[in-house]
Amino acid sequence: MTISATRRAVLAGAASLPFLRIPGARAATPGVLTFGLSSYPPTLQPWANGGTASATIKLMIFRGLISYAPDGSLRPELAESWTLENPTTWLFKLRNATFQNGEKVTSADVKWSLEQIAAERSTAFFRAQIQGLERIETPDDMTVRIVTKEPVATLPIWMASYHMPIISRNSPRGQFIGAGPFVLKAQERGVSLDLEAYPGYYKPGLPKLKGIKVVAYGDENLRVAALHSGDVDLIEYVPWQSMDAITANSALKLDAVDGAFMFLVFNGTRPPFNDARVRKAVAHAIKREDLVKAAFFGRGSPLTQLPIPPSSPFYNAEYKDGWNYNPDLSKRLLAEAGFANGLNASMLSTAQYGMHKDTAEVVQQHLAAVGINVELNMPDWATRVAIGNRGQYDIAVMGTAADSNDPEGLASLLDGTLSPSYVRSYGLKVDRITELLAAGRAEFDETRRKAIYREIEGVAIEQAPLVGLTWRSQGYAMRSAVSGFKNMPGALTFYSGLTFETTEVA
Repeated sequence: MTISATRRAVLAGAASLPFLRIPGARAATPGVLTFGLSSYPPTLQPWANGGTASATIKLMIFRGLISYAPDGSLRPELAESWTLENPTTWLFKLRNATFQNGEKVTSADVKWSLEQIAAERSTAFFRAQIQGLERIETPDDMTVRIVTKEPVATLPIWMASYHMPIISRNSPRGQFIGAGPFVLKAQERGVSLDLEAYPGYYKPGLPKLKGIKVVAYGDENLRVAALHSGDVDLIEYVPWQSMDAITANSALKLDAVDGAFMFLVFNGTRPPFNDARVRKAVAHAIKREDLVKAAFFGRGSPLTQLPIPPSSPFYNAEYKDGWNYNPDLSKRLLAEAGFANGLNASMLSTAQYGMHKDTAEVVQQHLAAVGINVELNMPDWATRVAIGNRGQYDIAVMGTAADSNDPEGLASLLDGTLSPSYVRSYGLKVDRITELLAAGRAEFDETRRKAIYREIEGVAIEQAPLVGLTWRSQGYAMRSAVSGFKNMPGALTFYSGLTFETTEVA
């Protein structure tokens, strides 16, 4: 099952028309970059997960203790250094930095931010993890000592997440003052955001831009057309059918990396997907080569195990066919679970991104072939996030990257004890996976960590708390006049907004 040749031609043609102009997008101010975002951010709450569009804007406005260098290595941000004093104690030394209100970043702000994340009514993405802190000590304004209840070898990776920025404790109620390179000055809800360079940013000479004009293009073909016509300088989420035309245009350049992936999540609070046999039946019903062709125009590869890339030292080759295409096995598993005559279910996706829509349609057809008849629900992205957070689905199509290139970055997708989030199965808890994830983050020896994550993958193949579908190429495209922006490697592709601080436009 592949996208029709006629539809391919229409999409590719519409996406590459250089003469189609999108009025009102182009910024006239020298030094201001116009950025075509794939959707208007559903939230800019600093500690919540609102998807990639939200994360990209947050990376302009906020900074945390640690972040990532363009090569993917951890680097200092608001903390100039961090050291492990003992297995449960990390010491952070802060740099001389200011928030966008001019006030100094202090250890009190770090302590306050972490306390807000862990608070009882918090909706923060990392709430459960930060509740694992024993205490936060502030011996002076420039020193933070974090004491954890259990050893946490991966705490620096947590602190590098774009869901973990440090916010001024003096922020007005309902506002969040960060220490990032750009200040949000104006926004037209649903349409655009205007950001200006923060002159007090703690990195000398940065940011290089005077500002960024962000324009939301929910239609991916209009987003590409705006780039071809010169109405925008840079776009995210380059549609796969448009990559060849962009590469062929000498005025443009494509920066694409593998690292993002598509997968399915389930509602584990009710039948039938509270039964691992039914989830496994779904896993073995899907011919992933068809998805790569239909949704990604061949720019991807099948994903039949947990999304740990083959280049990772934690990759387990013995599981590479863990969820192989086997419709006969799917039917057997359904019969064992009491659904020999099939079942009906709902599947949540979104029509706003072609990859989500196309993936849902192909999966729907494959599931029907084994007797799982699904009705599609494909609202806009913001609605899809809200519905996913509430668990109002049976199956849902997801696309993301891991939180980091370390296997701990998969915890947010696998650990059903964490606060509900659209990125993972709703109410689906596999106790052994939770236990092993805790063991993995507490282990400092890499050889022993590898053994732990190997066991996690074996359990995941059997229990299917998620089902891998495809790896996908994730692309940014820009005018040749843009420099300093980099699509970051692997799972960090969605952290590429960090490089707006070094971006320039001629």
